[in-house]
Amino acid sequence: MISEKTIQKLRSLDTPTICNIIELFNIRPYNTGYMDKRIQACFPELPPMVGFAATATFRAGGPPLSGEGYFGLLDQVRHFGELSGPPVIVFQDLDDPATAATFGEIMCTTYQAFKAVGLITSGAGRDLQQVHALKFPVFTNGTICSHGYVHFPQIHVPVHVGGITIYPDDLIHGDQNGVTTIPIEIASEVVDVGDEFLAAENVVLNAMRGNNPSITTLKEAYSESKRQIQNLKNRLSRSTP
Repeated sequence: MISEKTIQKLRSLDTPTICNIIELFNIRPYNTGYMDKRIQACFPELPPMVGFAATATFRAGGPPLSGEGYFGLLDQVRHFGELSGPPVIVFQDLDDPATAATFGEIMCTTYQAFKAVGLITSGAGRDLQQVHALKFPVFTNGTICSHGYVHFPQIHVPVHVGGITIYPDDLIHGDQNGVTTIPIEIASEVVDVGDEFLAAENVVLNAMRGNNPSITTLKEAYSESKRQIQNLKNRLSRSTP
């Protein structure tokens, strides 16, 4: 289990910083674990989103074989209780290309009422003005004005979104820069070294923001920053990617 304190600290870090810190552990290849450019933040001004994946597949191009519209929503919400913390809904849109919006105001209001903290879809969204008013982070591949024949063929299964596979209860971090997963086994350590990593980066930033930066000061700053980051990596590294 991850403590609420750890989740709050993760929310204080932006997603690129999270990705950089994960690299220090050498726990996965550097080009994996994060979503590609198809997944964009609809409301980039909102703070980072941190939660646990509540996964589902989605179709809207035709009616479900059984059940009514929004078939699966109740089961999806019921599964929220099986997660390790606040839900982030993650949809894989099976229609290619997407034919209708995955979500709108009513769905997002419902999810938020059950303590969800955001939503990601490989498809599209709608009602963006109303969802924005909820301050509910959503990440999509576009916008479509109609809902089509909304239904969720599968709930609580692995899904493929933004070029990666997301499993139920994966820890997710997202902001205006994109979305990444965080390996659960290192989540608390990512938090613990956040300040140290930022301090190492600030060596270069402070040098370049000072008076009359030069090639010499740049070289010295990069060398010191690299030394500090390498020390962190030596301490944290699990294996070679």
